[in-house]
Order: sequence, then C-alpha cells, then structure tokens
Amino acid sequence: MTRPSFRGVFTALVTPFRDGALDEAAFVALVERQIAAGVHGLVPVGTTGETATLSHAEHRRVVELCVTTARGRVPVIAGAGSNATAEAIELTRHAKQIGATAALVVTPYYNRPSQEGLYRHYAAINDAVDLPVLVYNVPSRTSVDIANETLERLSALPHIVGVKDATSDLGRASLQRLTCGEGWVMLSGDDVSALGYIAHGGHGAISVTSNVAPEACAKFYEAALAGDTKTALAWQDRLIRLHKGLFLDASPSPTKFALASLGLCSEEARLPIAPCAEAVKPAILAAMRAAGVEAAPCPS
Repeated sequence: MTRPSFRGVFTALVTPFRDGALDEAAFVALVERQIAAGVHGLVPVGTTGETATLSHAEHRRVVELCVTTARGRVPVIAGAGSNATAEAIELTRHAKQIGATAALVVTPYYNRPSQEGLYRHYAAINDAVDLPVLVYNVPSRTSVDIANETLERLSALPHIVGVKDATSDLGRASLQRLTCGEGWVMLSGDDVSALGYIAHGGHGAISVTSNVAPEACAKFYEAALAGDTKTALAWQDRLIRLHKGLFLDASPSPTKFALASLGLCSEEARLPIAPCAEAVKPAILAAMRAAGVEAAPCPS
C-alpha cells in the first residue's frame, strides 16, 4: 500500500458530555472549530477522548460523527486500541468501514505483554484490516514500552505506518528515523517536547493543547516543520504555559474546563476523572491568556 504522509498537528479531541450522555452537537461544533482554525487532522476517542469510559456504541458513534463532520477536509485517525487483540481488530475494522483515514492503536495496557506479544498484537491487526495503523506508545499509562527494535520489525508490515510517541525520549525519534525507513510516520504525543521531537525528525504531534488553541498550534507546527526556528520558538514560548496547564489535574478535566470557559462544551467528565480542581483553574485561565485564548465573559 502507499503509505500516507501525516504531518502537522492532529488534535486529540475531547468527548463532550451533558447529563451523562454524549453531547453530539457540541462535538460537531468542536470538530468544525478545529478545521476552521487550520489543524492538519483529528483524532477522536483517544486518551483525551476518555475512550476508557465510553461504551462500544459511544466509541463508534464518536468516530462516525468525526468522519461525517470532517467530510474529507482533514484526515481522521480513529482511536481503536484495546488490551484484547480481537477487540482492537473489531474497532479498527469499524474505523475502516466508516471511512477513517487511519487507526491509532495503543499498546495493550494492564496485560504487560512481551515484545514478541506486542509484535504479534500489531501483526494480527495488520493482517486483519486494510487500514493504516499508528502505534501509540505511552508507557506511563500502559505499563509497557514498545522497543525501537519491535517498531523496526513492525515497520516492515504494509499497514503499520508509524508511531505516536508519548515517551518524551527524543533520541528514540532519531533511531527510528534510521531503522524504520523514510516512510515511517513519527508523531509526538507530548506537546511540551514536540519542538525537540520535530528537530529529531518527527513529523508533528497528536496534541491536547490544540483542543484549546487550535490556530496557534497549527501555526506553531507549520513553522517548526518549515524549519523556521525563530517563529517556532516564539510560538513555543506563547504556548508552553498552556501545554503545562492542561495537565495540572487529571487529563482531560483541565482541557474540558478550558473549553467550558470558552463556552464550547460542558466541563463534565466521566468518573474516575473528577471535575477540574478549583485550585488550578486560575493558572489554566492565565495560561490561556498567555497563549492568546480568552475565556468567554461571564453572563451578567
């Protein structure tokens, strides 16, 4: 297959709720806001989308809404991970059926498979579904770290096309660039270190911050990928407090608070994610102002 080229910022979309249910209208509006701001792609039902607490029906519905709303204007990389290989195949098949551009498949969590188990997990998905797949490596959440040597093996498979790297280990990007080949897609999963990741050969990021500041993030990644270091550094300085601020409490509660302050959706998250702590809200609002994103005025 021809490997797709994913470059720029891909927003790890929140999943808005209202009174315990999906807020479909708010989700559609968030997607439209992202596209209008110039982001380069969308990632529904990832970690930021609270996929762990969505039912299977909700998971599928969110992906369908994202694909139908985007209407091909930007790529949609659908979250399709599970710690059961058969379930990951099922979710990847659904992503293919409804027209997603690719699937994002997290390393199996809790099971703590061996490197051989990880290879076989992704190889089984590769063999079952004709859809590009990005490996999502986030050992801080999954308790398993997929080795560069395993990624090198996977890069030889036709449908395993790249990685979302949330390890913050920048040297891994350089080694993957050398071992996985020219067509291997490398997206950072960490907004704070994404500039350095790009300097090591990365192609962009799957971003939490772009939920809140999509236009600024799009401009940052365009400058960074164009090699305009001065402009990229200026955007980095403008966004760094927001990158940090959105993790002052358990994600995605700070991001949902920020979006609620903009009047875009409810703050509501699903347990065990609690609402954003009152103590950190002033710092989040200050970080938004520093990034040039102003909260909506309170109604009089």
